[in-house]
Amino acid sequence: MKKKLKKRLKKIYKKLFKLMSIYLPKNRRLIIFESFSGKQYSDNPRAIYEYIQNHYSDYSMYWSVDKRKIDDLKDHNIKIVRRFSLKWLFLMTRAKYWVTNCRLPLWVSKSPQTVYVQTWHGTPLKRLGLDIEQVHMPGTNTKKYKRNFTREAAKWDYLISPNGYSTEIFRQAFDFKKKVIESGYPRNDFLIQSNNAVASAKIKNACGLPIDKKVILYAPTWRDNQFYAKGRYKFDLQLDLDAMKKELGDEYIILLRLHYLVSENLDLSGMEGFVFDVSSYGDIRDLYLISDLLITDYSSVFFDYANLKRPMIFFVHDIEEYRDQLRGFYFDFEKEAPGPLVRTTEDVIKEIRAIDQHSFTPSEDFYKKFCHLENGRASEQVVKEIFQL
Repeated sequence: MKKKLKKRLKKIYKKLFKLMSIYLPKNRRLIIFESFSGKQYSDNPRAIYEYIQNHYSDYSMYWSVDKRKIDDLKDHNIKIVRRFSLKWLFLMTRAKYWVTNCRLPLWVSKSPQTVYVQTWHGTPLKRLGLDIEQVHMPGTNTKKYKRNFTREAAKWDYLISPNGYSTEIFRQAFDFKKKVIESGYPRNDFLIQSNNAVASAKIKNACGLPIDKKVILYAPTWRDNQFYAKGRYKFDLQLDLDAMKKELGDEYIILLRLHYLVSENLDLSGMEGFVFDVSSYGDIRDLYLISDLLITDYSSVFFDYANLKRPMIFFVHDIEEYRDQLRGFYFDFEKEAPGPLVRTTEDVIKEIRAIDQHSFTPSEDFYKKFCHLENGRASEQVVKEIFQL
């Protein structure tokens, strides 16, 4: 009985949203922000929000937050509305602007009077949207996934792009025909403006990290075919942390940052003081800033981290499966990656030792192709173009 009632209420809620979206007048000074489906206060939406907050005081701005994450975000000076609550229903259908970095549920209908700003959340290495040959994600199939993706993308009025390479891919992968703002990513303004020892020390102190050790950020992505359920992915940690601690523990600490879709709670017993699980830390931008070295795999984090011109190592133990079966890449990753590709923990340690012994030289070709627009003013450009401020 309870399930039937819940199902009926959901149906009524969705119908109400559609009707209110059509008939309610829009408040030109109301903006709703959301990051990673309401799980974070972070990323491009945060950068745009903070720019508006700092320069224009006459906007009413709310953050759409997953009910499980409300307590995590209460310390931020933001107005929170619980995602899918009655208040959320009224605010979303009255707002002139929606700003998010992920797709909204397909049932969320958009009025022509609402401006939907899709910032997206990364420069693409792995194939996206219509470019994925076979979809391995739970709860969908290739045909359904592509149909739903294009239906959602058709609602977007603006799409933010970090570079010309991404613009071309976004247009084809999302079948997007409206306005692309090629500005660099607003989220990277922070990296350009705050890349200094004072800002880094402040973040380390706030996180309770040792000041006297170098920091490795390990930020792998998720695998489409390893999951518990729709939207909840497994992660098999292949990096041998015991070996890393034995070889590097005197000089380094590791910050472990799992993807927001990964549901794993890793057992880090014995790693105290060496490995810090920062998967639930609010915004990865702080972690970039305090890290001396990035280890990743196929995650788009390396495009952002490249702005700091610091060393990167790519731990790609399953590259053939990922490249040939799961996603595929948009460019020759093995040739163009801005750092060495390794398959074992032993080789990861060797590369870290090599970095210790030799000064690091960033790849200028990579930087020019992917980071050349990042000048610390992307948020300003986006806000002025969309909001005409």
